[in-house]
Amino acid sequence: MIVMLLGALFGAGTTALVYGLRPPRPALADVLTALNAPAAPADSRTHESDDTEWATRLGKRAVPVVRALGFPTPSLRADLAVCGMDEEQHLAGKAVCATAGLVAPWAAVLVLRLGAGIEAGWWVPSVGSLALAVVLFFAPDLSVHRQADQRRREMRHTLSLVLDLTVIALAGGAGVQQALAQAVAAPQGWSAMRLRHALHVAQLTRTSPWSHLGDLGRHLAVGDLTELASTLNLAGSEGAKIRGSLAAKARAMRRRRISQADGAAQAATERMSLPVVGLFAAFLLLIGYPALAHVMSIT
Repeated sequence: MIVMLLGALFGAGTTALVYGLRPPRPALADVLTALNAPAAPADSRTHESDDTEWATRLGKRAVPVVRALGFPTPSLRADLAVCGMDEEQHLAGKAVCATAGLVAPWAAVLVLRLGAGIEAGWWVPSVGSLALAVVLFFAPDLSVHRQADQRRREMRHTLSLVLDLTVIALAGGAGVQQALAQAVAAPQGWSAMRLRHALHVAQLTRTSPWSHLGDLGRHLAVGDLTELASTLNLAGSEGAKIRGSLAAKARAMRRRRISQADGAAQAATERMSLPVVGLFAAFLLLIGYPALAHVMSIT
């Protein structure tokens, strides 16, 4: 009975870990609703922070140790900036996950010893706790990296749309800054909000918007945004053809997105072929097993 309970707990933990690393894809209607929804009030944000405060409270004492190990790395810091997460809270969560990985194997060994009288030795839980601690320590980083990649793709999509709208506004006779402001005001979502915030800060400080866009691109690790800022800075200082440069940049980004979508579709097609091969092998086994069993019974 104890062994069955431990097996059920291990299966539930493995399922929860897989579910956390590969969450289900949300529906398109839910994504569009979330993008067009207004900002959440302060009360809901406070309630959300209260729900996750336990992780920070438990692991905040281990945050200096995690920082001493070299975390967060520059790539992880950029991913946290894209996702809008707090560094200290993320490091506290990593410490809590690593601590849980260290304790879980010893707790399982203790339950086996007290419930079933099984002696597992000391090296099995030691190796298991170290391995599980390392896996759980890096598991939050994988989730953040996946979410950051999704947000960077959204930023590139919004930037491509903004460039197209800017080229149209420039063709209508608007200035560069006016066309860019009009183009950024049209899209919705967090990426458009970050672009509008950068341009608004540039307008309030009476500085060039290109430097703020470049800082935003470096802060979020979005190479297309830094390249756009360099192009616009060159156009503002040396009189380059801004309309042609923006049109070429938008065309290059569209081609890149099309090639990425094509590659993702081909990868999905290849992944779909694996279940088909498995079903075919199972079908061959199903129809071939009676004949093989009959031959073996005759011999």
